[in-house]
Amino acid sequence: MSGIVYIISAPSGSGKTTLVNELRQYVRNLEFSISYTTRAPRGSEQDGREYRFISREEFLKLKEADGFLESAEVFGHHYGTPKGVLERAHVHDSDLLLDIDVQGARKVKTKIPDAVSIFVLPPSRSELESRLRKRSQSENMNSEAVIRRRLDTARKEIENYTNYDYILINDRLQQSADELQAIVLAERSRRSGEPPSVEEKRHLELARKCLKCNMEERIRSILASFDVSLPAVMEAQR
Repeated sequence: MSGIVYIISAPSGSGKTTLVNELRQYVRNLEFSISYTTRAPRGSEQDGREYRFISREEFLKLKEADGFLESAEVFGHHYGTPKGVLERAHVHDSDLLLDIDVQGARKVKTKIPDAVSIFVLPPSRSELESRLRKRSQSENMNSEAVIRRRLDTARKEIENYTNYDYILINDRLQQSADELQAIVLAERSRRSGEPPSVEEKRHLELARKCLKCNMEERIRSILASFDVSLPAVMEAQR
């Protein structure tokens, strides 16, 4: 295995977790990093499945001991990727998938420049708001303030899309899942140095369509729905 590190980020409510679960079900030799967090579990979340839930004191102790590949504070809660995931992926002869936010992605890219980064976008602001409301109801957290805060955060996160290699618009789940799988398999094929098979050529072509440079026109309306323009995005990256 090539030991590729994949980074996937998205605003809360974009469907990233569902896509990651689909990917892990169908792609072999892909180690998934379970992040540590100081927040409480939500809904049906279980310790060791979505996150490892620890106390603030435990988290800060790990951070002080340089135990994280990256860490960030979001909405007053700490999140971090344990350093050991890189070694574990190497031992298992697997690639590594990191499900982290834009802050963490920036830090990992600095440490691992050849990591493959993927940003998942909702089809529009109104659709994201609808998804957030449905999720809040299922988690018995019907707080208008929380929803507004997540939408505001989504807008800021979306401004960082230019830092990513690939863009996925999660409008139709199966199509988005196929595109994510194609990106992972295409990068494996491309970095193997071997002539691609017929199936690998299909993955390479589908992944090519998702490259950031090929998605600019498609995402203009999405950016506009969040009141984000391309010039504003470029200015935010300076």
